[in-house]
Amino acid sequence: MSERIEPFHLAIPETELLDLRARLERTRWPDRETVDDWSQGVPLAQAKALIAHWRDHYDWRRCEARLNALGQFTTTIDGRSIHFLHIRSQHADAMPMLLSHGWPGSVIEFLKVIGPLTDPTAHGGRAEDAFHLVIPSLPGFGFSGKPTGTGWGVAKIAAAWATLMARLGYRRYVAQGGDWGAVVTTQMGRLQPAGLAAIHVNLPIVLPAKLEGPFSDSEAAMLAALQAYERWDGGYSKQQSTRPQTLGYALADSPAGQALWIYEKFWKWMDCSGDPLSVLSADEILDNIMLYWLGNCGASSARLYWESYVGAFAALPLQLPVGCSVFAKEIYRAPRSWAEACMPQLIHWNELDRGGHFAAFEQPALFADELRSCFRGLR
Repeated sequence: MSERIEPFHLAIPETELLDLRARLERTRWPDRETVDDWSQGVPLAQAKALIAHWRDHYDWRRCEARLNALGQFTTTIDGRSIHFLHIRSQHADAMPMLLSHGWPGSVIEFLKVIGPLTDPTAHGGRAEDAFHLVIPSLPGFGFSGKPTGTGWGVAKIAAAWATLMARLGYRRYVAQGGDWGAVVTTQMGRLQPAGLAAIHVNLPIVLPAKLEGPFSDSEAAMLAALQAYERWDGGYSKQQSTRPQTLGYALADSPAGQALWIYEKFWKWMDCSGDPLSVLSADEILDNIMLYWLGNCGASSARLYWESYVGAFAALPLQLPVGCSVFAKEIYRAPRSWAEACMPQLIHWNELDRGGHFAAFEQPALFADELRSCFRGLR
């Protein structure tokens, strides 16, 4: 099996974009919600506005050109083509770092932090804080290959990421992730592959296997947040972890359905006071959605839940340096006490007053500062 690194150039056929527009024009809408908020899902008026913007104003070629300009590559690992961005800093002593996205994210989440992390002197930072960046698309997401059999869970992805970094020639590096990227990064910390010096997560995986009270205020708050998530916000994960194929038929056929399946999570999980467009532009949100639509990734991305959801978010003992950033509107705010119980080498802990689940996308300056601070002592 070839271990070559191949340049990857995006050039989506115009026929695919015309098909997308035709499908958007034929969208059949449901009745209006019976409430005056988002509690039943994306309100009809907001849904129609996003789809109208996508149909009439959105320019995919802009995003395509941006990705091509950054440096895209593919390599085959365990029989699957892995797509990734690779951006080397101009600073020779830059630290290599792997960034992992989750669902419903993509490599698009990190576009606004590439400059600050690779060229800190142009963004208010110091040359000694520079990073070389490797930003892969999870298998079954974006332009990575789709698993054709079972077994591509988070542990296998973590091992694949270690292979990728070794193949790129990085003998010492750090890794970062949020959402499923945090789970994969935590698994890398458990595996401790050669070269991995430390990890950072912005969704700390700290829930103890056995819950024994009494609980501190911060521990009780996390448990309450998880209960609220399970009652009001976890339906998508139940569907994706049990019947991803059935869901996939709808997401593959309807771009409006795929878009709004994702858009709701940006509303719910961002620090946006109920308005996703107050933090991200419609174009930014649609750039991310396009990586699901163009790759027909509705089913293949959902299968990661089928493979790994049960037990994925329970704490693992980590015997390497770990940093954690807890943003204000994360799904839950992890308590430091539980982090310290499974992360004896906790080198960075910060609880921020802004930002949500999509931290790099929402608050790129804060996110970049967190990574600089976390890994500064390891250089």
